Amino acid sequence: MHLNPYGEDAVKLAVDLSNQRPATVRELSDRCRAAGLVVDGPVPQADLARTLALLDTWEGVVDAADGRERAELLNQMLAAGASHPRLTDHSDGGWHLHYRDDHQPLAAVLSSLISVGTAFHLVGRGMHRLGRCAVAECTTIYADTTRTGRQRYCSQRCANRDAVRRHRSTRPAAGPVST
Repeated sequence: MHLNPYGEDAVKLAVDLSNQRPATVRELSDRCRAAGLVVDGPVPQADLARTLALLDTWEGVVDAADGRERAELLNQMLAAGASHPRLTDHSDGGWHLHYRDDHQPLAAVLSSLISVGTAFHLVGRGMHRLGRCAVAECTTIYADTTRTGRQRYCSQRCANRDAVRRHRSTRPAAGPVST
């Protein structure tokens, strides 16, 4: 039973913000709006620092060693950022669920959205469905939304590069040419 459709979008926003951290409040609010988030009014400067701290905490969930640690860290995020579910029809966007109080600053909205969205993503798709690219020198985060649930790379480019590297490592080294 699918209870809430916005888990994937929230995780994609968290991935986007983590992989390319916003440098200004304006960039943060613009990127949130571009992701479909309703941002009411001006965003205070303090929201940028709070959001960056939230992303640090969320990356701890991404980097957790196993499902139990991931759940514990995510439960802490949920306790800090979410409240009981409530129906809302803000901005005449149609009735839907929020897991936060109304009239919160953007950082609080993101805390709730990212923690609840990540929880829906992980329990709906599998606790292993967040990670960092398997290419050692790439630290890019991905959210696995594939049908098979076996994503290991952040992009096709990294997957291809790693496949070429593995292929080349299995070929025998060329010896000196004799004349």
